[in-house]
Formats: sequence, C-alpha cells, structure tokens
Amino acid sequence: MTTLLKQRKKTARGEGDLAETGGIAWTATAWIITLIFFAPVAWMLLTSLHTEADAATNPPTLFSGLTFENYSALFDRGVMPFLINSATASIISTLLVLALSIPAAYALAIRPVEKWTDVMFFFLSTKFLPAIAALLPIYLLVKRVGGLDNIWVLVILYTAMNLPIAVWMMQSFLAEVPKEIMEAAEVDGAGTLRVIWSVIVPIITPGIAATSLICFIFSWNEFLFAVNLTATVSSTSPVFLVGFITSEGLFLAKLCAAATLVSLPVLIAGFAAQDKLVRGLSLGAVK
Repeated sequence: MTTLLKQRKKTARGEGDLAETGGIAWTATAWIITLIFFAPVAWMLLTSLHTEADAATNPPTLFSGLTFENYSALFDRGVMPFLINSATASIISTLLVLALSIPAAYALAIRPVEKWTDVMFFFLSTKFLPAIAALLPIYLLVKRVGGLDNIWVLVILYTAMNLPIAVWMMQSFLAEVPKEIMEAAEVDGAGTLRVIWSVIVPIITPGIAATSLICFIFSWNEFLFAVNLTATVSSTSPVFLVGFITSEGLFLAKLCAAATLVSLPVLIAGFAAQDKLVRGLSLGAVK
C-alpha cells in the first residue's frame, strides 16, 4: 500500500513538473511572438530619434546619439491641424456609429424583425465593394454639393463605412444579454429607451468599448477618401505622412517621427481600454 502511494505521488509530481515546463514553454513562445510583432514599432521609434544621416546609413547606426529634433520639425511644419482633423472625424463618426448601431442591433437581436438574417447580410454586403470602386461617384457627388475639403463629409463617410461592422458586432453582444433582465425592467414600467440606456448599455459596456475602438482605428487610419476629398483645410494625419515621401533628400527619420506621433492616439486609446477590449471581443464568442 505504501509503495502504491509513493508511486502515485511520484506520478503526480512528474505530471506537475511537465505542466510547469509546458507553461514556461508557452509563456516563452508568447513573448517571442510579441517581440516579433513589436520589433517594427521599436525600430520606427528608434529611427525617429536619430538624425537623417544616421538613419540613412546601411546598416543603420542604431547606437548613435539620440535627438528630438525630428519631432520639433513636425510641429514647425504644422502637424497639429492634421491631428485635430483626424480626431474630429474619428471621434464624431464613432459616436454617430454607436448612436445608430445600438438601436439597430437591439431591433435585430432583442426584437427580431422578419427575416433579420437577410437584413444582417445586407449590412455586410455593403462592405463587399472595394472603396476605390466607389471613389469616383462619391467624388463627383461631393463636388456637386460643394463639399470638397470639408471635414463633415469625412464624418459622414466614416460613419457609413463603419456602421455595418458596428451593427454586426453589437448584434452579437446584445444576443448574449439575458432577456429575463429586460422583461423584469419592462414589468417595472421601463420603456424601450429606458431599458436600452439603463439595463442593456451597462451590461454590454465591454462590447461598446471594443466596437468604439475598432471604428476609431478604422477612421483614424483611413487614407483613400481623405487624400482625394480634402486639400488644405480638412486634411487628416495619414495625408500629412505622405508629405514626407519625396524623390530627393533624406526623409526616413522625419517620416518615422511623424508615423510614431500619428500612432500615439490609437496606442493610448487601446492601452486605456485593453481590459474592456478583451472582454468585449470575447463577449459573444462562447455561449
């Protein structure tokens, strides 16, 4: 009996050691993959802190003196209006998307309309057409109404572009809300708007955060319509980046500095909402 107990303890100890070794291996693999994905960002940041001469050497001089003169040059060149335009178009369009997608998702998930799957497919089908195919008719329409170089045109376009994705995401989040909670609120006399605002929205806050961040990123990074529909007044930060690519002279360090500065708002937003983002993206994944 004693021998059997010793063998079981030895087996359990071996399995524990094996599990610990496997955990260490998975942790190391995760860190390696993370560093591989982070390497281009680190390279961009390091390059932005070098002079143009050091950044242009082959191989690059990574351990030469660091300087912030490239960032000073960005503000001297007037980067702030571009950042303000990007923030205006991205934030307002994201708020409009949420205001439209939550009621639409409520109608499709909580109060299903007839043939709601066909409605969802219609929303998704609007993303099938490549943006470049719609550029010419949109340009002609915007020109006809006098909307060229107007930030509100970008707000409307970004809202329309992100709304199908937001409806699909919000519908999956709302489908996970227990209907008993909403029925109890309705029994207590709450109307539809009160149920949505006071009952549903607090429950799906992680989903709203995930949807908001994705829509914000798509709007912030959009380039095609911004470069063709704006000129000097309403140009966004991606358009500003293109100005550093020239056929003559050195521009790599300044381009990396501009790319780093333009990426900061998205990185900060993602870092601030990372816990809600993970919960939101997994909210409708498991029944």
